[in-house]
Amino acid sequence: MSVPVRVLEQTHAQIRAAIVHRRPIAALYRGRKRLLCPHLLGWNRQRRLQLLCYQYGGDSETGLQPASPSENWRCLAVENLSQVESLDGPWQTAENHSRPQTCIEDVELDVDDYPELPIRKSAKL
Repeated sequence: MSVPVRVLEQTHAQIRAAIVHRRPIAALYRGRKRLLCPHLLGWNRQRRLQLLCYQYGGDSETGLQPASPSENWRCLAVENLSQVESLDGPWQTAENHSRPQTCIEDVELDVDDYPELPIRKSAKL
């Protein structure tokens, strides 16, 4: 089943915004709800748009590994994502974020190119 171009463009834009603003997203991936922090967006060798992300919640075919968060990296085909929505919440990652990845050959966007914004502290009254 082919995804309409307009839907794919909207998903692409939502993922780009999540990376730039370090915002987690919720999405369905092949029918399973996932809670994700997108880190890299780009194309694989077959020129399919891919997303390298850290999955911190939701469901997964392989299951999440709470004892070993470094195992919760996912490389997802953007065309298989649906119902993408931006979430309020902390940005999450694992210590091995900078490890070499092989799912994206041509990087379009990398979260490391967008530094974290300082957390605003409330003023004392």
